[in-house]
Amino acid sequence: MTYRAQTMLRWTRPAVGGLADLGRHAGFSGRVLWHVPHALARHRRHVVRLIGEISFGSASLLAGGGTIGVIFAMSAVASTQIGLEGYRGLELLGLQPMTGLMSALINTREIAPVVASIALAAKVGTGFTAQLGAMRISDEIDALDAMSVPSLPFLVSTRMVAAFVSVIPLYLIGLFASYAATNLAVVELRGQSPGTYDYYFHLLLNPADVGYSLAKAVVFAMMITLVHCAHGYHATGGPEGVGRASGRALRTSIVAVAVLDVLLTIAFWGLRPTLPGLGA
Repeated sequence: MTYRAQTMLRWTRPAVGGLADLGRHAGFSGRVLWHVPHALARHRRHVVRLIGEISFGSASLLAGGGTIGVIFAMSAVASTQIGLEGYRGLELLGLQPMTGLMSALINTREIAPVVASIALAAKVGTGFTAQLGAMRISDEIDALDAMSVPSLPFLVSTRMVAAFVSVIPLYLIGLFASYAATNLAVVELRGQSPGTYDYYFHLLLNPADVGYSLAKAVVFAMMITLVHCAHGYHATGGPEGVGRASGRALRTSIVAVAVLDVLLTIAFWGLRPTLPGLGA
């Protein structure tokens, strides 16, 4: 092989490897979704147990063992900052009474779905990667296949169903926390009139926006589950490999959430979004 051919091979190898990984993950995702009915029919108890683990964890809720507390806390902190900084910015323009508009728009369409998805990726997704990776390197997945128990429906499709069921109440809790935190920051901390805040908040809050926001959260949760389970299911290299797989999965899911957020926002509200209640 000539030097030029070796150079071209060295430069193209990462791209070819990336395309191969993309194809492997796409095929994995398709097989996981195909086996969802099988998982619902054969492994309902396992799905229920996973729902409990996702929502409440193995520890008590007060000890922060579940995702409910994480999503509630992260949504509240992020939305408190939205209220404080938004009020300050609008005050410079003399428009501080319209902070309620900003809360209804930004929390619903962007902040709540993204914060909830990041919490799911960090809390639930990395747990899925570690669990499946540990089973892979200890040959437990191969043992299931050897015992004629299809590992993909039992280990991955059940987690997909559990994530889908769990994300809806979890996200609604996070959305409530974001609304309550912004209201607290603007009304109680900055002293805005409750009536003024509520008027502008309800003027812009649209049930359709809440539905689209929930749809974004569900899509993010499905994508996060697929990414993290794929990295864990195909983990290699012992405990160190499981750690690398968890890191790669978290990076991939966060970047994918950012890209999907832009695409879904354009798909749901367009390049020139309208503001209900304002005629704009």
